[in-house]
Amino acid sequence: HVQLVESGGGSVQAGGSLRLSCAHSGLRYEWNCMGWFRQAPDKEREGVAGIDSDGTISYARSVKGRFTISKDNAKTTLYLRMNSLKPEDTAIYYCAAKRDECGMTWKWRSLYNYWGQGTQVTVS
Repeated sequence: HVQLVESGGGSVQAGGSLRLSCAHSGLRYEWNCMGWFRQAPDKEREGVAGIDSDGTISYARSVKGRFTISKDNAKTTLYLRMNSLKPEDTAIYYCAAKRDECGMTWKWRSLYNYWGQGTQVTVS
């Protein structure tokens, strides 16, 4: 049974920072790519960052240089460090996992097999 549980969201002023965590269980050896997505009100869910099992990382242009995706050595927790937050970063943030490598399709949400429930990030 696969579970992804996000935490770390909250309210912060513009310019502030947050670190999101995604504790996952049950994935073990079957996953290759994990990603962070976000969905703002009345907008489609969009890819924020992706990380392959070999550590290859991709970022959306809108967050590059401000957000950092990482994972712990035991590969049971995924992180998203968010600095210099802007009001337009306000959204529900989701972590997701898929069996294939991230590659060029890391942003394609339809390819992800597992999703967390999301955590709200509000920047004012």
